[in-house]
Amino acid sequence: MSERYLFNDADWLSVENHQHKLICDEILNFDAQRILTSPLEDLCDYFAQKYALEIPQLQKEHAVADQEEREIDISGDPRRYWHSPGPHYVRGTEVSLTVPFSGDPEFFKIRPSTFSANPPLGVIVDQTLILRIAGASLDAAAVKQQLDDDIRKVETYLINLRSTVDLYNISIRERARQQLTARRAKLLADQNLVAELGYPLRERQGIPRTYAAPEVRRIIKPSLPPQGTQPFKPEPALTSKDYEHILGVLQNMVEVMERSPSAFNTMGEEGLRSHFLVQLNGHYQGQATGETFNYSGKTDILLRVDGRNIFIGECKFWDGPKKFRETLNQILSYSSWRDTKVAIILFNRTKNFSAVLTAIPPAVEEHPNFKRWMPISGETRFRCVLSHKTDAAREMIVTILAFDVPT
Repeated sequence: MSERYLFNDADWLSVENHQHKLICDEILNFDAQRILTSPLEDLCDYFAQKYALEIPQLQKEHAVADQEEREIDISGDPRRYWHSPGPHYVRGTEVSLTVPFSGDPEFFKIRPSTFSANPPLGVIVDQTLILRIAGASLDAAAVKQQLDDDIRKVETYLINLRSTVDLYNISIRERARQQLTARRAKLLADQNLVAELGYPLRERQGIPRTYAAPEVRRIIKPSLPPQGTQPFKPEPALTSKDYEHILGVLQNMVEVMERSPSAFNTMGEEGLRSHFLVQLNGHYQGQATGETFNYSGKTDILLRVDGRNIFIGECKFWDGPKKFRETLNQILSYSSWRDTKVAIILFNRTKNFSAVLTAIPPAVEEHPNFKRWMPISGETRFRCVLSHKTDAAREMIVTILAFDVPT
């Protein structure tokens, strides 16, 4: 193959604009059900990985040289005078250096934003760069110097490309998120699913403020969940605001326990759970039942609306990482397909609470359904995302509230 100028076919800006158009077009034509039912972060990961670009990296340590005799046109040699225009050939030598590389070979066609008027010459064959030097009488030192200079020039172009491509790769995720969010909103609007369903939970009036309570009283308005992989049927769901308020009520109750440990140090899980239920039912009232929060079977704290679970809580004493992962399994086992917000109230009666807090994150990460952490304030609070047992595309938010309740 003949040599050609590298980095000379298209400029980076046109390539970047083309990539952005590809992302936008694919999201606009992406399967609607997958957009509605797949976790947003998973879709962002997909597009970030699919459209990420990899700049070639020369593997100079594996470069190999070769030489062969061939006819060389010396018509352009200024030291020679010709009576005819040529070409004029002599028997000479060609030295080639083959340098393998990783990454996308198409980048050897792209001109970076910073470039010179004299781009390097070379040949790209599969995942190798071939540099050639030919002459009637070659000097080894001069050939090596020329090859080293050519490699440095190629690497300079790759470095200039990498600085801009790295910024592009970082931007893919946010660009995809914006496009996906807009598409999802449109799909939901098209199906009249944007408005929240009217499943309010009325707060009881005039309750005694035995425990610390928030300043703003809450009315739970479950919102429509996104359409799932199953045929869609409108069901209540707990809003993030109400979820945080319920966790705040639980937090306030445990702070009472921490301030008065002697009143609770002999209680088991069921006794402690009852105190949470009393406090929660003092804040919220259901549509048809007096006790909005209850417990059923092995579920410790359960909030139901129209026969549907919208909040699940589990009270447990810390008994090591293995037992804690069993608690995660337990929550997954009795959570239905639409349960998306749960909580674990974890009590510690060991002497080293700091060691417990250190052990919680790795115990969670080792669970096969763990997907990622979510931000949450507080040294004793953790929040993660688990995938549902029966549907990997469905996500469950799990908040872990850890408390030290000395014996």
